Amino acid sequence: MPTSPAALRADLVAEEASQPNLGVLLRHVHRAGPLSRAVLAERMNLNRSTIMGLTTKLSAAGLVHERSPAGEGRSGRPSLVVTPAAEQVYVLAFDVAVDRLVAARVALGGAVLERRVAPRSRSGPDLDAVVSVLAGFGRQLHRAAPPGSVCVGVGASYCGMIRPGDGMVRYGPHLGWVDQAFGAELGEQLGLGLPVAVGNEAHLGALAEHARGAGVGVQNLIYLHGDVGVGGGIIVGGEVLDGEAGYGCEVGHMLVNPHGGRPCSCGARGCLEAEVGERALLDEAGRPADLIGRDAVRAVVTDAEHGDPVAREAVRRVGDWLGIGVANLINLFNPGMLIFGGIMRDVYVGAEPQIRGRIERNVLPVSRERVRLSTAALGDDTTLLGAAELAFADLLGNPLAVMAQAAR
Repeated sequence: MPTSPAALRADLVAEEASQPNLGVLLRHVHRAGPLSRAVLAERMNLNRSTIMGLTTKLSAAGLVHERSPAGEGRSGRPSLVVTPAAEQVYVLAFDVAVDRLVAARVALGGAVLERRVAPRSRSGPDLDAVVSVLAGFGRQLHRAAPPGSVCVGVGASYCGMIRPGDGMVRYGPHLGWVDQAFGAELGEQLGLGLPVAVGNEAHLGALAEHARGAGVGVQNLIYLHGDVGVGGGIIVGGEVLDGEAGYGCEVGHMLVNPHGGRPCSCGARGCLEAEVGERALLDEAGRPADLIGRDAVRAVVTDAEHGDPVAREAVRRVGDWLGIGVANLINLFNPGMLIFGGIMRDVYVGAEPQIRGRIERNVLPVSRERVRLSTAALGDDTTLLGAAELAFADLLGNPLAVMAQAAR
């Protein structure tokens, strides 16, 4: 008996209604790992038969696997466990910092499967060199992927201001990048037929720590990232605060020391990053001008911990300026958590008393009573995994369409 037009319309409506839920379910297992159908039903407020329909579609698309739970033999019918297809579905993620270039193949589920790392010299505008190295790494990683696996996206983190949509680096202050078509150039040289989504490193760091790091479950947080300077990523109500044109949260250029402050790369004086960044700490510690990088910063913090008086005073002074910046941010945004990443993680570890002291003295009591301070749980991979989350965004928004496109 032929299906009536009304029944066909009902089926179409039901199919369309299921599409958002497919992405929601896939996001749950991507970020939380293996989950039973029963847990997914509870988290998504759906009945088990609906969950079964969703997992069946995702499984048929090669995005998840289902297995019986460990400890079979219990009474009743066990709820199958849904796991991300980590070996079959991946993205390429790139992290461009001032001193290093990182490329990785990152599985659905967030595990870094394989990576490549190269140093980056501070030699001025170097778009061609950066793209050449990263594209070479990306092609190697793609060729090394298991047969039958699928690359569903490419994401990159860059230490500068990024125009949303096309991956244009509008301003990269420390190496002189201005209006560099980074995303387009990288995509062309990779030759995978996939666009490269590019984001600011601190914005992506905030996204990663919120999704799978120290900020899981925190709806309002601030992430401070230190490379040479200081960047910020702010999550408000679970979403990254980008600003009108995508250039928001440049907290490193918040003015903290207007009278006699150190010169900043932006042309001003007394910006937060000028007072607490790499050069400020190394200068305060009396380190030579040619000594640079994360290891040099960490050496000062270590020397301070071991009692070196010059290093201790350097960490104390820089920590006090950082505390002023943190106090301003807490008063402005009332976050539930403030996370320190990159070299800011090391400075925080050495200067926690100064930072907490500023919060106690300079933050409104009602704003400081619930805020927690933390270091980045994802360590040096925070911005890399943020790039991976950016690359997975389309898949998590429309799983079946992205997989259909990848299969062509």
